[in-house]
Amino acid sequence: MHIRRLTPQDASVCHALRLAGLLEEPTAFGSSHEEEVAFAPDVVAQRLAEHADQGVFGAFERTRLIGIVALRRESMAKLRHKGLIFGMYVAPDARGAGVGRALLSQALALARSVPGLLQVNLSVNASNAAAIALYESLGFERFGREAGALKIGEVLHDELHMVWRTGESRQGA
Repeated sequence: MHIRRLTPQDASVCHALRLAGLLEEPTAFGSSHEEEVAFAPDVVAQRLAEHADQGVFGAFERTRLIGIVALRRESMAKLRHKGLIFGMYVAPDARGAGVGRALLSQALALARSVPGLLQVNLSVNASNAAAIALYESLGFERFGREAGALKIGEVLHDELHMVWRTGESRQGA
């Protein structure tokens, strides 16, 4: 397995894996398959354009994309000290092999390299024990629970909100 930042040239494989995740794990995402299936290739490619303070990382097994995660920095002046992890997904046949940990480690390494980025937030379905354990093992801490954060059909799902602080913010705390 190798991890690298995805580029606009990866748009089709990234979109295919994202759509698979939206179908297979609808409670793990705020978006739905129905919303994203019609995205034009240039929309997906634009999301993969490289920026110094954000990126989408992909895990590959040979040439097959088996996992993705994204890091985005907040854009508003009062929020720019924060980043957001989102879109985390690992193909079912690749789980349990450290793919998620490797992806998150790369995203957090990027976060550490961004001047002024002090923390990274994420939200996770409160019933996803495996994901929560992974995030906590990498230093994420719970700071809240949102009841009914997602509504899929007629079922409400709670989310946990978690934060990871960069070394810079830990020193200043």
